[in-house]
Amino acid sequence: MTTTPENTTEVSNSPYHVGHYTPVTDEIDGFDLKVTGTLPPELTGRYLRTGTNPRPGEDPGHLFTGNGMLHGVRLRDGRAEWYRNRWVRTSKFAGKRLRNEDGSVDLTAVGANTHVIAHADKLLALTESGFPYEVTGELGTVGPCTFGGRLTTAMTAHPKEDPVTGELLFFGYSAVAPHLTYHRLSAAGELVESRRIAVPAGTMMHDFAITENHVIWLDLPVVFDLRLAGGGMPMRWDDTYGARLGLMRRDGTGDVRWFDIDPCYIFHVANAHEDTTGRIVLEAVRYSRTAFDTMWQAMGGHVANPVTDTGWVLGETQGGQVHRWLLDPATGTVSEQALDDRGVEMPTVNDNLTGRYSRYLYTVTEHAILKHDTVTGTATPYGTGHGTSPGEAVFVPAHDNGNDEDAGYLLSMVSHGTTHGSELLVLNAQDMTRTATVHMPHRVPAGVHGSWIPDPQA
Repeated sequence: MTTTPENTTEVSNSPYHVGHYTPVTDEIDGFDLKVTGTLPPELTGRYLRTGTNPRPGEDPGHLFTGNGMLHGVRLRDGRAEWYRNRWVRTSKFAGKRLRNEDGSVDLTAVGANTHVIAHADKLLALTESGFPYEVTGELGTVGPCTFGGRLTTAMTAHPKEDPVTGELLFFGYSAVAPHLTYHRLSAAGELVESRRIAVPAGTMMHDFAITENHVIWLDLPVVFDLRLAGGGMPMRWDDTYGARLGLMRRDGTGDVRWFDIDPCYIFHVANAHEDTTGRIVLEAVRYSRTAFDTMWQAMGGHVANPVTDTGWVLGETQGGQVHRWLLDPATGTVSEQALDDRGVEMPTVNDNLTGRYSRYLYTVTEHAILKHDTVTGTATPYGTGHGTSPGEAVFVPAHDNGNDEDAGYLLSMVSHGTTHGSELLVLNAQDMTRTATVHMPHRVPAGVHGSWIPDPQA
């Protein structure tokens, strides 16, 4: 194994870049990684994950706005062949500012720090404030991607790939009109539709949901306030804005139907589907205003009533709960219920069921990964140990799953803090037991989202 020595000194005084989020200061390549347990044959490909990682001396003003760093692990034939990490070389990384000299927004000046996905023949590093960046399987940066010049808005970091059609559905949001634009990529990666959606103002629409026939919009009360601009995130909670879910047909017919809900915020959707009665079922992690403000302040965001000591530690305690909303197009009504009272984040499902009924979802909580059974209402934990920060659990289906939704594996990058390194944890998703651990040669800071990119089938 070959590595470069790592400097783990905390690189800024920002409260959101300490502990598990302490940036690393170098890029390395490590080979023939140590594996405890047995890696299953399904794991032939790359696990890629991203997160913010400011360079030494940088303070981006908010956890969400730092330069993005990709982390990758190459698995094949029961071996962990390599680990490497690379900053995404965006124009922001090169020193360009968000706004051009004429005041327009430079959609290439982004961190590319929130998600990394594969679609058609491209790997894309995503953030919601601008264009995606194409990267290589070895984590090199190709450059901004506009799908042949057709994309003219920002792109969400949470697109949804329909498992049946292969289409990639996504959107862009903005502080200025048009505030919301819907986009659709073909399975081959061609941008074939862009459609403006009327909303009252620009809000922080971090995620959305799809079903077989619908898109679900999250029009919630975290709004742009450009008076707060200046390095951080110019958003705040606004009690006067209201909260609603929008139901839009994917075939382009009809108007968006809006359903008012109790004020809340949703960073991440688990899944959505249409039930046998025609109702739309949405499951997501819901934040009250108190929970949102507590977390937003810890991330460096503006809140109306700051508290001196939140007791909230980034990378450890989470603040949202899994909820379900039932939207009934026949009656125009919506109902809501809590599915679990634990503080969780990063909900995931078997992506082969995106937009279709799924019984199981997976979340992370303090020192544990949870498997939620939405039928029985129970949750099975896998404890990662005191002082750890487990990352998003990415589901990888088993080759022969016997049509069992949960037959497969969960991959999670677990941080053990600034002195104890990191590991790629592989769990059996059915019984939540450990299958294998890949030991990283380099500390991997707590981050956000990632994907399993399987090798092409021969």
